[in-house]
Amino acid sequence: MHMYKDGNCLVIAEGRFQTRIEPWGPDSLRVRAFSQLPADPNDWALTEKMPDPEAVISFEETDTTDPWYKGPEYAKYHRTGIQGTLSNGRITARVSTEGWISFYNEKGHLLTQEYWRTRDRINRYCCSLRITGRELKPIPGVDDYELTARFEAFEDEKIFGMGQYQEKNLDKKGEILELSHRNSQSSVPFYVSSRGYGFLWNNPGIGTVSFGRNRTEWHMPSTRKMDYYITAGDTPAMIEEHYSLATGRTPMMPEYGMGYWQCKLRYRTQDELLKVAREYKKRGLPLDAIVVDFFHWTRQGDFRFEPRDWPDPEAMVKELKSLGVETVVSVWPTVDEKSVNHAEMEEKGMLVTADRGAQNTMTWMGNTEFFDATSPDAQHFVWEQCRQNYYAKGIRCFWLDEAEPEYGPYDYDNYRYSKGPVMQCGNIYPVGYAKGFYDGLRAAGEKEIMSLVRCAWAGSQKYAVLTWSGDIYSSFRSMREQLQAGLSMGMAGIPWWTSDIGGFLGGNIQDPDFRELLVRWFEWGAFCPVFRMHGERSPWYEKEEEFIGDVRQITSGQDNEVWSFGEDNYRILTKYLFLREKLRPYIRTLMQAAHDTGAPVMRPLFYDFPEDQKAWETEDCYMFGPDLLVAPVMEKGALNRSVYLPAGTRWTDAHTGRTFEGGQTITADAPLDVIPLFYREGRDPGLA
Repeated sequence: MHMYKDGNCLVIAEGRFQTRIEPWGPDSLRVRAFSQLPADPNDWALTEKMPDPEAVISFEETDTTDPWYKGPEYAKYHRTGIQGTLSNGRITARVSTEGWISFYNEKGHLLTQEYWRTRDRINRYCCSLRITGRELKPIPGVDDYELTARFEAFEDEKIFGMGQYQEKNLDKKGEILELSHRNSQSSVPFYVSSRGYGFLWNNPGIGTVSFGRNRTEWHMPSTRKMDYYITAGDTPAMIEEHYSLATGRTPMMPEYGMGYWQCKLRYRTQDELLKVAREYKKRGLPLDAIVVDFFHWTRQGDFRFEPRDWPDPEAMVKELKSLGVETVVSVWPTVDEKSVNHAEMEEKGMLVTADRGAQNTMTWMGNTEFFDATSPDAQHFVWEQCRQNYYAKGIRCFWLDEAEPEYGPYDYDNYRYSKGPVMQCGNIYPVGYAKGFYDGLRAAGEKEIMSLVRCAWAGSQKYAVLTWSGDIYSSFRSMREQLQAGLSMGMAGIPWWTSDIGGFLGGNIQDPDFRELLVRWFEWGAFCPVFRMHGERSPWYEKEEEFIGDVRQITSGQDNEVWSFGEDNYRILTKYLFLREKLRPYIRTLMQAAHDTGAPVMRPLFYDFPEDQKAWETEDCYMFGPDLLVAPVMEKGALNRSVYLPAGTRWTDAHTGRTFEGGQTITADAPLDVIPLFYREGRDPGLA
């Protein structure tokens, strides 16, 4: 093994195996390892141009002689080795004589280091296990590799981010996470550590990560290289700012995104949707967006309105605009084998292919294949259909559903994109899906862009992605899981996030228990980045089967408007509609900060109070921007709840006006119409 300087890189070379460490923006480094040249050129999430680096690289000869040889025969057994160092602002990488890497901040504190169990005598890691920090094992017969990267575990470390997983823990320490997308799961492999660094696993392949007590281990069954990014910062805010600079910042949110969105399983016709929008305005209720959801088309892959049920969408959009309501239209990536576009897309290689068996990748409501969102040609083709059939009629906001995509089944090893096998690049799909619409809208002259997308990966945010948490169940447990999902997405660099208020699956609108859940979720939704009602709502309307041609028409769920759940609840829901409107100026500042610095809109308490150890341990409430603490009620029948108020400021209860010293846990009253809210003393965001 030998080390050398190559321009601005520190290179560790051993035969064909080469590791390159280089500066990548302020206080940040990128580390890549590969076993064949030319190296895989994909930058994946790290596509942004970085400022010119100011790396300092040095090498030092070190005595590596075993201590027990330092006797009379010292000269006979004397050995030396080279250690390397690369510094970039607040972060330094040190490379041992055996080639393993440690990362330090500007104060000399260890951030993290590779897990290395061999005979590195100078660092006293004398061990016969022969386990290394990075392994690229060739897969026989092909030029692909199995990758394992290992890092030391630290008892005091907490890990936040990694995207959206349907489980209860905000701190991911001790967890095993699948690095893949599913309906309601978004793998966004960036985390912020309580030790003062951020880490991006810059590989969109399918794999796993284990944040174990004995070591952290990233594993990819099939890939071409190892690639990660690490950044140091004095605060979580600084880390997020560095990371968003490297992967791209979200645009400024359009004004309609900050208000209230009305949606249900499916508005069946143009008249039905217009009646709902008119009713909101008749009642004097705020409404910023309404959604034309799935199966408004004839066949999947037609990318256009079914003319029988939607006879004049241009007039519909025009009327909604006059009411101050944005029209949002659902697009699916599925292309039915009988679609008007299938033959051309298949002939031109624009569809996802299967390596074995039937080419159909989903069979719900038709035999369909997904379009290949990693292909620029396919991106352009799909956008062109939507430009002609939606954009030309006034549609400016799209709901990009099924964005994982939702394979049935999730046999990742069977599918292939133009970018490569899904095992090697599958998690990039939602990025390409959103990029196609973002590029198309920009080319059409749009400056305010927003797409509601059911999945995201690192870098999705720069394509104006609003991610939601998928088809989740209607229960308090699910609501609790969405809280950590939203906070985790924010810490992973995706600042625009929402969930289906009330949950998607289930939820009988006549059931008192569901009505309680919906009210609690609606109250919380008013303090999420986007405030959006959705859900299938049971029981479905049961009508005799209906067809247009040979295509069965999907039914619709029960009513899902704010007046659908009883008069008492209606009064509560409208209270929060108007409260959201009062907060709009404050929310506008949060969206500007997300655009300028990458700051999450909703974030854990420690983001704004990093010196408070208790804030790092609190998972059941959060900050909505820097001034407002939100404590959702997430238990059936609860009429109060405990709330931790971070130290360093006084807090005012937005409902009672009482003021409390920070650094204590209080019990807050929470009758059905109250979500506990506290703002920093003297910094009311608009609740008074």
